[in-house]
Amino acid sequence: MKRKSVLTIAVLTAAVIATGVWFNTSRGRVEPADPARSARAGRAGDGAPVSVTTAVATREDFPVRKRAIGFVETPASVVVKSRLDSQIMAQHVEDGQFVKKGDLLFTLDDRDIKAQIDKDEAAIARDEATHKRAEADLARYQQLLVKNAGTQQSVDQATADERSAAATILSDKATLEADKVKLGYTRITAPIDGRVGAVQVTPGNLVGANSTGTGLLTITQMRPLRVAFSMPESDLPVLRRALGASTAVPVSAIVAGARGTPAMGTLNFVDSVVDRASGTIAAKAAFPNADLALWPGQYVDVEIAADTLTGTTIIPTVAVQTGQKGPYVYVVKPDETVELRQVEVALSDGGRTAIASGVAPGDRIVTDGQMRLKQGTHIRDKSPGAKAQPAQDVPVASGERS
Repeated sequence: MKRKSVLTIAVLTAAVIATGVWFNTSRGRVEPADPARSARAGRAGDGAPVSVTTAVATREDFPVRKRAIGFVETPASVVVKSRLDSQIMAQHVEDGQFVKKGDLLFTLDDRDIKAQIDKDEAAIARDEATHKRAEADLARYQQLLVKNAGTQQSVDQATADERSAAATILSDKATLEADKVKLGYTRITAPIDGRVGAVQVTPGNLVGANSTGTGLLTITQMRPLRVAFSMPESDLPVLRRALGASTAVPVSAIVAGARGTPAMGTLNFVDSVVDRASGTIAAKAAFPNADLALWPGQYVDVEIAADTLTGTTIIPTVAVQTGQKGPYVYVVKPDETVELRQVEVALSDGGRTAIASGVAPGDRIVTDGQMRLKQGTHIRDKSPGAKAQPAQDVPVASGERS
């Protein structure tokens, strides 16, 4: 029983010794393992420099861009209707056609109006003849009165008849002019430049002056267009400064999800009242829309360059990290170690961030690899164009060999 116990203890002791040594194949001898070295081999940054990417902070003018969702609207849209009770004789426009102001759209039946004009002209001729007779009668009565052969009453009556005949002629001419205007209504023309929608009424149909229907067609102005959008009321001072600037403030608009160059316009309107329900202020921008990139009714992403931060410090946005004390960055010191600095962010715009304090132009900022850094960590810059850093010797513990 004692012999078995002794044997068991000997086997366990041999196993423990075996785990405490390692075989060096290059030298052919067994050396004791170094627990500190084994632990260090599994950790990054204790001895070897951490590879990072850096960028240099610059001083630039930083545009203050405001973004919003807007929709495209047309400055003018006209529903074309007939101003006469008549029949459409001819159609001179097609669905979706672009027209100029004054282009002929429809021709109505004009025979009745032309007949009325002939009647008006005949009435004028008749009343002019009546007026001439009244003038002659007045002249005779005046001569008789001078010779004491007539009465003043007769002269007064003749004067009234002459003036009445003259007024009748004026009324006839006014009626003629009105009928000529109606004759112009038989030719329906485009009141504005724009694009024709679907034609609702075709030739042969009767149309009325007091019709409450959809009209003959709708013309929508396409050039220029407006984009309406709303901004938070906190942006009102910026919008007011932009609207009062001596130079036009550019505004870009692009259809959501579309690719390509945004349409460019200028800010031209800021509402005089803040919407209390939503806490927003309405604004509009004018777009020439020469290439018809925008279409009335579309929703677009709007970006307005409302202001500019002059001479501010700019760094890549990816360099800014967020901690318990707020945003911070890692700044590379001359000895190739990093320093954690708290920063105040003035504004971020895509890949660039304006820094109000904490970083100066010329500072090298870590943009990639921050997760493996801490205060004082030694780094190796792998940025394109960075100078190669000499390899750092890793301290070797006593008894450790390479």
